[in-house]
Amino acid sequence: MLSVSQLCRCAQPLRAVQSKLLVSGTRNGFNSSNLITRQLYTPIKNGNSNKIGFRIKELMRSNQIVVRLCANAPKPQTSKAVGYWLLGCSGMVFTAVVLGGVTRLTESGLSMVTWKLLGEKLPTTEDEWQREFEKYQQYPEFKYKNQNITLSEFKWIWWMEYAHRTWGRAIGACVFLPAAFFWARGYLDKAMKIRVGAYCALVAAQGLMGWYMVKSGLEDRFQGPSDVPRVSQYRLASHLSLAFILYAGLLGGALRVLRPFPAGGVLQKLKGMKGMTAVAHAVKAMAFFTAVSGAFVAGLDAGLVYNSFPKMGDNWIPDDILAFSPKLRNFTENPTTVQFDHRILGTCTLAAATACWLLARRAPLSPAARRAATAVGAMAWLQVTLGVMTLLHYVPTPLAASHQSGSLVLLSLAIWLTHEIKLLKYIPK
Repeated sequence: MLSVSQLCRCAQPLRAVQSKLLVSGTRNGFNSSNLITRQLYTPIKNGNSNKIGFRIKELMRSNQIVVRLCANAPKPQTSKAVGYWLLGCSGMVFTAVVLGGVTRLTESGLSMVTWKLLGEKLPTTEDEWQREFEKYQQYPEFKYKNQNITLSEFKWIWWMEYAHRTWGRAIGACVFLPAAFFWARGYLDKAMKIRVGAYCALVAAQGLMGWYMVKSGLEDRFQGPSDVPRVSQYRLASHLSLAFILYAGLLGGALRVLRPFPAGGVLQKLKGMKGMTAVAHAVKAMAFFTAVSGAFVAGLDAGLVYNSFPKMGDNWIPDDILAFSPKLRNFTENPTTVQFDHRILGTCTLAAATACWLLARRAPLSPAARRAATAVGAMAWLQVTLGVMTLLHYVPTPLAASHQSGSLVLLSLAIWLTHEIKLLKYIPK
């Protein structure tokens, strides 16, 4: 005799006291090969005798109680609170990318010449501001570019960089502290624990890379007549890439929790979806690589050369596209080549997004997936328009910041689309 509450870990206490499993007579009783039925019966006392009463199935139906056997109980699922937490963190990373872009466009990134893990002391008096300004005056940006900057102008660029760093530290707190809480309280399943560990590592790497990037602009290596004090374009691209990877991971994790795959579902191939799936993933990858190439454009101020479209000056392919030697240097150090590459990647991304939208019109998609595909196509055209306008107007800050933000929006929509397609392929057993 086993009680239902002992058999089923997820069962609520029942009014009936005990139950029996009717099985065929075997030496082990619960041999799966000899299992006849898993119907549960409840004995109900009537005077001095026990009579077989209602089936528990009928009793549960009358009392709206659901009982599962331990063998069939679902595995613990990650709480939706975790999904909302990840979604909030992804929004914070999105904001950090926008702030970082504005900081770069306003040339504020080298105004703070020190870095401390828990944050720099905020100047509150004129003497403290003057000391901070004197520190700045010892570095290349002031010596070779901003000799005439005033204290009030310095305060403005300092506040820009301070806001960006403070927001980055806030992201760290909002990732690490709730992660520890959810982990300790058992809110995370095994797969999500791996993901959360990766998120924490990416946040730490992102902060360290940010300082490593700024440090490259503080080194005394800008002594040539055409040198402009700026951070290394390689480190800038790495910093932005880590931010995009972190953002994509957080958003993808949030979608897995808030729009989960069917429990016990099996991933199967659907007829007519092969091409759609490939193109959707191609858009996601190309949006990422186009954004990384945009970091090289920003790092070299390549948006200030050849401000014409679709041609670069009078030519489709400019004469100085391979001016550097060895030739491979041109792809990461020649502003002309870097801008040309960004144009090509942007055009290819637009073509892929448009193809994705056209395929979605015929593919057997869910309404949500169809909406996502339409949004991807529309956003790709808007993003290219923003890029062309930014180029033709010599990179004004509002347009350039909108263009950088647009790349993240396009990536977000592509992630949403691929998730919806995968969700469609999970067939419940």
